[in-house]
Amino acid sequence: MTAVAAERITSADHAREVAARLASEFALDAAERDRLRRLPFREVERLAASGLLAVTVPAAHGGADLAPSEVAEVVRILATADPNIAQIPHSHFVYLNLLRLAGSDQQRTHYFTRVLDGARIANAQSERGGATVAEVGTTLKPLGDGRFRVDGSKFYCTGSLFADVLAVLTRLDDPDGRAGLAAGEYIAYLPAETPGVEIIDDWNALGQRTTGSGTVRFDGVLVERAQLVERSGAVRAPTAYGSFAQLLHAAIDTGIARGALEAAAEFVRTKSRPWFEAGVERAIDDPLTIQRFGELAVAVATAEATLTAAGRAVDAATSAVEPDIVAASIAVATAKIVADRAANEVAAALFEVGGTRSAAADLNLDHFWRNARTHTLHDPVRWKFQHIGRTVLRGTPPPLHGVI
Repeated sequence: MTAVAAERITSADHAREVAARLASEFALDAAERDRLRRLPFREVERLAASGLLAVTVPAAHGGADLAPSEVAEVVRILATADPNIAQIPHSHFVYLNLLRLAGSDQQRTHYFTRVLDGARIANAQSERGGATVAEVGTTLKPLGDGRFRVDGSKFYCTGSLFADVLAVLTRLDDPDGRAGLAAGEYIAYLPAETPGVEIIDDWNALGQRTTGSGTVRFDGVLVERAQLVERSGAVRAPTAYGSFAQLLHAAIDTGIARGALEAAAEFVRTKSRPWFEAGVERAIDDPLTIQRFGELAVAVATAEATLTAAGRAVDAATSAVEPDIVAASIAVATAKIVADRAANEVAAALFEVGGTRSAAADLNLDHFWRNARTHTLHDPVRWKFQHIGRTVLRGTPPPLHGVI
C-alpha cells in the first residue's frame, strides 16, 4: 500500500464533523459491500486522507492529540454507517498508543510522522492453534548482526489488506542472550511489503466480512532493532492501554446498535404493514410496535451513555498524575457488556419490528446482526462480569494483560 496525502484534523469538533461526513458516504453502499464482500479500499483511502487516522498523534509531534473519549466517538459515528470500516483502524490506534507508551523518541517521531502523512497500521497479533489466544508462537530470533528474524503465522489480522505497516506480536527466542534484550514479547513494526511477508485474503466469517481480517505469514522476515517495541512497557504496567483498546471495541458495538435502530425505524416507516389486530392503517401506529421501539431506543441510549462515561474514565486514566487504572478498566468493561447486549438485541429485533418483508435477502438487513454477533465475539463479556464482580466483592483489581 502507498500512503495517501492526508488532511490535518485540528480539534475534537473537527474530527466529529469529518467522521459524520464520511459516515454519510459510507452508509450508502454498506449493505451492498457486505453482500458482495467488496473490500472498501477506496473508503479506507478516504478515511486516511481525511486525517482521522492521525487524531491520536501527540501535539508535540504535530497531531490533534485527541482524548480517548473523542477517538471512541469518531469510531462510534463510523460504526453506525459501516462497522467494518470502523473496525479496520482499531489496531491502528492501539499500536500508535503502544508507541506513545513504550516507544523510543526516534520511533515515535518516525511513525507519528508517517501517520500524519496518511500511513495505516494494522495488527498481526492473534494466532490459531495454540492452547489459548494468549500464546505467541511467532518468534523473534537475533542473527548476531543487530538484526532479527521473524517466523510465524497470524490470523484475525484486521486491516492488513489495507495497511502500510504491520504491527507484529512476537516472542523473543534468545536463550543465549545474544541480543541483549529482556525476555518477553515485542511488537515488530514492519512495512507491509517487507520481503517474506505474505498477506492472505482468507477471512470468511459470517459478519464483519470486509475488514480484511485474514492470515499474515512471516518467513525469514528481517527486522532491525529500531523496528522493535517491548510490549511489557504498556501491557504489563498500570497504563490505560487495555482500557483504551476495549473502549474502541465498545464504540463499534454501540455504533452497530444505533445503526440497526435507525434502519429498523426507516423500514417500519416506509415498508412495514401493521398487524391486522392493531386496527390501524400504518405500522408506526401499532401500539405494540411503538412499545418495542421505545424499549430498543432505551437500550441504545443506555449503551451510548455508558460509552460516554467509560470514555471519560479512560481520559482521566491517561491524563492524571496518579491515574485510576482500575476505574477505567471497570468502566470500559461495563460499557462493553452494555454495548454487546444492545448491538445483538437491536440488530435481531430489526426483523421482529420490521415483519416478514424485512427478511428479504436482497435487502441484506441481516448484516447488522451478523456484524454485531461476529464483532462481539472478540473477547467474551462473561469475563468482564468476573472482573467487575471481583473488584466489587474483594477489591481485586483487574489483571494487567491488555484486554480489559
